Amino acid sequence: MGKIRLRTWRRLVLVLFAAIFAVIVYRWISLERLQRSLPTEISETPTPAPTATRPPAIMGKLDTAKLFNGITLHSTVETIPGGDAATERTQPESYMLDLKLLARVPTPNRTIEELAKVSPQLPTLLPGLRSMVSENSVSPLFTQLYDTKVRNLRENLSRLDLLLSRHNFFDCQTVLQLQHPETHRKALLLQAEMDVDADGSDSDRLPAGTGAPANFKPATSYRWEKRTDAPNPYLASTEQRLKRAEDEYALATTSPVRKRDLRNVISELRAEIGTLKKFSFLIGATDPFIVVPGTFTRGPDPVKVGDYALVVFGDAIYPVIVGDVGPNDKVGEASLRIAKELNTLATAYNRPVSDLKVTYLIFPGTAEKPFGPPDLDKLQARCETLVKEIGGASVPLHHWENIIPSPTPSPSPTPSMSTWRAASGTPSPSPAPTFAFPVSSPAATAAAASTSTPASSPKASRSPHSKRKP
Repeated sequence: MGKIRLRTWRRLVLVLFAAIFAVIVYRWISLERLQRSLPTEISETPTPAPTATRPPAIMGKLDTAKLFNGITLHSTVETIPGGDAATERTQPESYMLDLKLLARVPTPNRTIEELAKVSPQLPTLLPGLRSMVSENSVSPLFTQLYDTKVRNLRENLSRLDLLLSRHNFFDCQTVLQLQHPETHRKALLLQAEMDVDADGSDSDRLPAGTGAPANFKPATSYRWEKRTDAPNPYLASTEQRLKRAEDEYALATTSPVRKRDLRNVISELRAEIGTLKKFSFLIGATDPFIVVPGTFTRGPDPVKVGDYALVVFGDAIYPVIVGDVGPNDKVGEASLRIAKELNTLATAYNRPVSDLKVTYLIFPGTAEKPFGPPDLDKLQARCETLVKEIGGASVPLHHWENIIPSPTPSPSPTPSMSTWRAASGTPSPSPAPTFAFPVSSPAATAAAASTSTPASSPKASRSPHSKRKP
């Protein structure tokens, strides 16, 4: 009986120890899981992270040739005797990269012969240029352009990803200020490449969007008040971006630094939404317009949005308008409509002309207001008049066809001016000098006022030309 009792006690002790051990293990596992899931609730004062004993490794491969894309790179490693490693490690000059960028600022073309080297057909296409170009024709805008490029190089030398590429640094051959000796018509001549501008939208003419490539902007500098209630095709996506930004700003977990950035984003998006609701714009895919640097819009004879212009490439002359303002260090940009006319392979990502073989001829001071939807017939008529004032052209100007499927009907249709003139017998006036929203000439207005028909109607004073349908 004693042996049985001793054996029983031993079993009880073993069971007791096993139970205590199980409780300890279970408690340890529970605390470990709790620490992993809620570390901030367990400790109010987080343990400071240990100081790194070596800098973090740079992951991935850094291809120097790609990093310096478009820049000729000469690299050497020079060594000189130094002190002990512990001392040299603390000296900034003991391990140094001396970065120096050498850029040759180009000399502008000055004579008609130099212009012809870039565009051989130019003197023949516009024979009047020979009397307008001289050694003193170089515009100060050329120097300002390259001063801006050099300044940007200096500011961004520590950010190699922001440096201008070789292609973008040498994007302008010349800038000349010209004036015809007889008519005194002024013109600004540029020779450059052609990049693509696919920006712009107008729900009144084209309710559907034409795509949104990288860096796309639904607005252009050339704008006018909307004429219908059709919403801008990019308004909904912009409002969604605003809502996402506002929702993130309202979160309690959003950091103060992030909220500061979001305030700027929200302010910009609200302004953009207001602009899209109020205005219509040129459309890069359908309207022929060019882009000028911001610096070109300032000076003694500034280029303004709405000024008429010509694009000369090969053996053709294209009538266009200044429709947008771009960066101060970039020259040579046109709408996607023009780009595809020059090169059918052009896209928002593929420039039509990479060489400096495109001539842009801008007529400062020719912009006319009010701005409005493009009238391509008026554009051509006005440019033909301006070409005659600089000696004429040896070939007809390119005729742009309206490629927008169909115009949006007016909310309250009224008889057109052309219908009224046909009924009254009043001759139609010659094209008025306006690109966008043509108005009748003073002579035609006087003739209309002398008739007995109700020509004083505000809606009857609109364009006498209907839009060209495809």
